[in-house]
Amino acid sequence: MLEVGTHAPDFELSGNDGGTHSLSSLLEDGAIILYFYPADFTPGCTKEACAIRDLHTDIQNTGLRVVGVSPQDTDSHQRFAERYELPFLLLADDDKLVTKVYDLNGPLGIGTRRGTFLINRDQVIEAAVLADIRIEKHIEFIQQAMARQNADATS
Repeated sequence: MLEVGTHAPDFELSGNDGGTHSLSSLLEDGAIILYFYPADFTPGCTKEACAIRDLHTDIQNTGLRVVGVSPQDTDSHQRFAERYELPFLLLADDDKLVTKVYDLNGPLGIGTRRGTFLINRDQVIEAAVLADIRIEKHIEFIQQAMARQNADATS
């Protein structure tokens, strides 16, 4: 997993919204929470996505946005987002190039590790968490990122 304080590598991926998105374009409106997950429709990933969905309004109110990345194609992401009413962007990393660059490739190249980053407008990783099966760690991380964003806004 990439280290806190390092420059987040730029990328360009297709989204479930039909568009193509680069990290630099996603950061134009401010910091983002970029989370990598193994697969659409699996129990753990569904639980994580729905927990983020339930926090989404609060996340937006802090000025942050959430973007998910996994190896499934945009059609799968679209079905996943529709089924679970996910209001945030999902990006397709079909060939896992971005997953590899962010050092979240699974053991022996199999699968994708569950990692979440807070990336600031300058494309620097401010915080990160890696917890493959402990989804609550990612939700706690997002809540801490929201608190951090609120503190930055008031200082």
